[in-house]
Amino acid sequence: QVQLVESGGGLVQAGGSLRLSCAASGRTFSSYAMGWFRQAPGKEREFVAAISWSGGYTYYADSVKGRFTISRDNAKNTVYLQMNSLQPEDTAVYYCARYSTSYYRPGAQGDYWGQGTQVTVSS
Repeated sequence: QVQLVESGGGLVQAGGSLRLSCAASGRTFSSYAMGWFRQAPGKEREFVAAISWSGGYTYYADSVKGRFTISRDNAKNTVYLQMNSLQPEDTAVYYCARYSTSYYRPGAQGDYWGQGTQVTVSS
């Protein structure tokens, strides 16, 4: 069983930064691609960013490209999301997910999910 635990969310002013972390249990963390999704109130969950098993390939939603950076530390079984230049429209619950493949495939959903961490950006 894989468990994912997010942390690092909070309240920040527009233009500020936050770094989310997602700690994963299990020995196979380094074999799988990981991703971040978010869900704003009244909206469907949307893809934010993904990273391949080795960290060599990253993918971003157009809405966050240039502002957010996904990274991973396989020695620590942790994936990160550095969020800069935050805007009120980035307000959402952010979820970490593990994919069932080593590389991200556009449109794929994770097979394991964390409980989410709230990010609120004030104007």
